[in-house]
Order: sequence, then structure tokens, then C-alpha cells
Amino acid sequence: MLSKTIQEALNKQVKIEAQSSQVYLAMASWAEIQPGIDNITAFFYRHSDEERMHMLKLIHFINERGGFAVIPQLEAPTLTFPSIKHAFKELLEHEMMVSESINNLVDIALQEKDYASYNFLQWYVAEQIEEEALARTLNDKLELIGDDKGGMYLFDKDILTVSVGGGE
Repeated sequence: MLSKTIQEALNKQVKIEAQSSQVYLAMASWAEIQPGIDNITAFFYRHSDEERMHMLKLIHFINERGGFAVIPQLEAPTLTFPSIKHAFKELLEHEMMVSESINNLVDIALQEKDYASYNFLQWYVAEQIEEEALARTLNDKLELIGDDKGGMYLFDKDILTVSVGGGE
């Protein structure tokens, strides 16, 4: 059985994962109307789907442990970006915020001596390591490219080979 503290903390994470899905969906929609970056668009759509799966995993866990997963109201995400580079910078900043939230959640699970939740959350800890590393790598590549259109073409082609994390 989940304590009230853990249930509230997990429900906050449900909202963060749902918001993450919306953020990346907005990036995908914006990218889709930009010329020549179809694979970047597909990357953002896949990323949005993955974040939704993270949310669903939390919802199932909360409900299976005797809690009640609350489906949150979400804030409107940023809808447009000055450039692809800015969108990927926001992706990295967002993933860093999610990592901080997961770490806080793990800390609460330990304080509450809820080892089942602690164990469950280890998947999210590992996932966030991958997510941040991927976001940093993509930002580093965009930094190298600068304003080179040929480089952006190759980045768009290369992003197809990039894994978007553990999914599930």
C-alpha cells in the first residue's frame, strides 16, 4: 500500500511525464512544418510517445499498489522555436528537470522506507541517464554543425539511427 506522501509524489511525476509528452508533441508539430527535417520530426513524435508510456507505467504502478493515479491538467507547451537548435536545447533542459524530479522521488521513497517504489523507480533513474546523454549528444552535434545547411541535412539523416531510450 502506498503512503499518502508517496502517492502524491508519484502523481506529481505522472504530471511531469504527461507534460513531457506534450512538450515533445509540440516540438514535433512545429518541426513538421519546417522544410527538410522529416526525421527530426519523427524523432520528436517518437519521443512524445515514449514519455506517454513513462506516464502510463507510473499510473499502473500507483493503481496496482492500492493508490489512485490522478490524470492531471496540463499547461500549454511552447509551440514555436526560433530554430532546431533552440528546440533541442529546450529538450536537454527539460530532461534535466525530469531527472531532478525522479531523484527527488527516489529520495522520498527512501525516506518513507517504501522499497517497492524505490525499486520501481530505478528503471526511471536509468532511463534518465540515457535521456540526458542522448540530449547532450544531439546538442553537441548541433553545436558542431552551426549554421551549415549540409550539416543539418546530415543531422536529420543521422537522427534516424538514434535510439530514443528504453521505451516500455
